[in-house]
Amino acid sequence: MTQDATHTPPTAHQPYGTPEVPRVAVRGEARLEVDPEIARIGITVTARGTDRRTALEDLTRRNNTVLDLVKSYGDPVEKLETGAFSITPEPTRHGRGERIRAYHGTVHITAELNDFTALGELTTRLADLELTRVDGPWWALRPTSPAHGEARRQAVLEAVQRAREYAHALGADLAALVELADLGAENAAPLAMAAPAGIHRSLTFAGTEDGGAPPLDLEPQRQTVHAQVNARFTMTPPQL
Repeated sequence: MTQDATHTPPTAHQPYGTPEVPRVAVRGEARLEVDPEIARIGITVTARGTDRRTALEDLTRRNNTVLDLVKSYGDPVEKLETGAFSITPEPTRHGRGERIRAYHGTVHITAELNDFTALGELTTRLADLELTRVDGPWWALRPTSPAHGEARRQAVLEAVQRAREYAHALGADLAALVELADLGAENAAPLAMAAPAGIHRSLTFAGTEDGGAPPLDLEPQRQTVHAQVNARFTMTPPQL
């Protein structure tokens, strides 16, 4: 009994194509500018008292005032979060020892809004509160924004168009897609409180007891959405 020795070995992988089936590799990019969808502001509430209890009570009262004011705007406020809280003694030297001169209290709050008209009004009212600081706004897109998908779609279309132009320059045409690698589609104005210079405009106010904060006309900062893909295609033999 004989065993058939005719066995066709598997085709070797050809990462760079062959003369019969050449490959073309390109990169597609897209960059869109779109209006922001949300804005975030940082609110810092402070208090100072000669004893710990007084500082804490004042801080609690001002914190509740800020929270009630922000919550009163309803649906335009998508998120409201309390961050760091601290009560810090302020020591002073008295003779050979140290005594506590006062206590400083601080609460950090962040609010995220989707209505920019309400944002300007709320920022003005917050800045007019006693010992309250407002920072921002930081403009951003939601992670689920359709703009990200549109940027990726345009990047793929550009990759196909670029590959087709290379093939046509050789008298060939595209045959099949071999690989599509996503290099990332990202919002240039992240939702985090900090963003690179030039991405957002920052406005800071400190409310006072004897004067009102000026009305604010906020102009939203347009956001840049960037997408990149690497694509590899096979093409028909060129006409050289």
